[in-house]
Amino acid sequence: MQTSDSIVIIPTYNERENIENIIRAIFGLEKVFHILIIDDGSPDGTAAIVKSLQTEFPDQLFILERKGKLGLGTAYIAGFNWALQHQYDFIFEMDADFSHNPNDLPRLYKACHEGGADVAIGSRYVSGVNVVNWPMGRVLMSYFASKYVRIITGMPVHDTTAGFKCYRKEVLDTIRLDKIRFKGYAFQIEMKFTAYKCGFNITEVPVIFINRELGSSKMNSSIFGEAVFGVIKLKINSWFYKYPQKK
Repeated sequence: MQTSDSIVIIPTYNERENIENIIRAIFGLEKVFHILIIDDGSPDGTAAIVKSLQTEFPDQLFILERKGKLGLGTAYIAGFNWALQHQYDFIFEMDADFSHNPNDLPRLYKACHEGGADVAIGSRYVSGVNVVNWPMGRVLMSYFASKYVRIITGMPVHDTTAGFKCYRKEVLDTIRLDKIRFKGYAFQIEMKFTAYKCGFNITEVPVIFINRELGSSKMNSSIFGEAVFGVIKLKINSWFYKYPQKK
């Protein structure tokens, strides 16, 4: 049995082209990681592929199956609660489509395990604009949205919408996960903002983000709109909410 202090949470919906490859890539790393897949009833059989791989990796690979698309945020909240119940010290968020490079996982781990960070963000914008194969319009929209969020919230974070992260368990223990309201990509902003308001140390690790080659993107304008306009509500609510503080 390969034990680990780290678990990578990967939400999936119709990722049959990518799921086995991403799982094998993570398990091929020198550092041992466990993986928790949160599948939202993928009609393409993603969950069946994961369950077949569980026979090969019975002590490292886990899956939670949900009925239908319930939102990215609720998927991660379910994963966080599962990871906390199973006593993991470092809990990661990651996409299934290789836009997040598995080889960067040890770098995020090192930032938290050795570098003193409570939250490590795989950042596209901390050292320029490190995005490959995105249309220019999407690059500009994402980049300036992150700038906008930084201005409104006051967070010292360049890539405020990033979804590639490592949390120390203390962060997720402190944040009141049942108070997290956003379900789409604004969830990523809310989690960072809440960790920041709770007094946790957030660091950014530069990564190169590569657009998916297989499967279809889940990003659309309404999801992005939630991230842009929801941040105003998030900021206003913060004036009236007492955040628990890092111990």
